[in-house]
Amino acid sequence: MAKPIKETPVLMGEDAKRFLKHKKESKGKKIDPEKLKKMRESYLKFSPKS
Repeated sequence: MAKPIKETPVLMGEDAKRFLKHKKESKGKKIDPEKLKKMRESYLKFSPKS
């Protein structure tokens, strides 16, 4: 039998500020095409085949 999923904790204080700052700074940034290609290759390598 599966274990119940715990609730996701809410970020508060400095953690929340750091998260929002990082989110704001990364908005609109693009991933390096070479890095994206490697990520896709890894995904295809480990994803289940249909």
